[in-house]
Amino acid sequence: MEGTARTLSTLKVLVVGVGGLGCQAALELARAGCGRVGLMDPDRVELSNLHRQILHRTSDLGRPKVSSAAAKLRAVAPKIKIDEIAERLTADNFLEVARAYDFLIDASDNFETKFLINDMAVASGKPYSHGAAIRLLGQTFTVLPGESGCYRCLFTAPPDESDIPSCQEAGILGPVAAAIGAIQAIEAIKWHLGSKELLTNKLLTYDAARQNWRLVEFPKNRSCRACAEAKE
Repeated sequence: MEGTARTLSTLKVLVVGVGGLGCQAALELARAGCGRVGLMDPDRVELSNLHRQILHRTSDLGRPKVSSAAAKLRAVAPKIKIDEIAERLTADNFLEVARAYDFLIDASDNFETKFLINDMAVASGKPYSHGAAIRLLGQTFTVLPGESGCYRCLFTAPPDESDIPSCQEAGILGPVAAAIGAIQAIEAIKWHLGSKELLTNKLLTYDAARQNWRLVEFPKNRSCRACAEAKE
């Protein structure tokens, strides 16, 4: 265990989104001994966040989420390096921000950012864990550019925003977000330690209403706009 802790101290992970998924993922990484965590989110803490975003408190209301979360992580792991990035991820800043990290965790709450993370990660060769949760449902899988299928292999294009309720409209059960975020942290750690048993080409879903976990394999889409070997 001591040797593992030293190994994990070299792991650098960027968490995009410091909400229900991102708070849990960042906390698990800090507890495990991850050496550096980047927290990226432009938002401030709101009262409606508190039931699922475990690093924030009522005393943090109005505070930037990255600052609120960073303070709690430093209390848990004083030696960890935390980068507070209070801005939105865009195509313009992705490469500059992501180059400092080994692995990315997509804990974002909108499709635009999820497709951006996928496309830019695939293009730049950055491995990442996708995660999403809404109501009583959660899902996650891992993308290894050049090896596995990606987000666009499953979902070719973003849906119309009017067809999908927002987190605020639909709600999220806190433990569902926590479960998915914890798995994302596990995937980052397993990847760093060289595990071959990652959630690549496998969609893991959780239905809390039925207490049902389901693992569905999906192939790499050879005509995928993001990761296909033969691109236009």
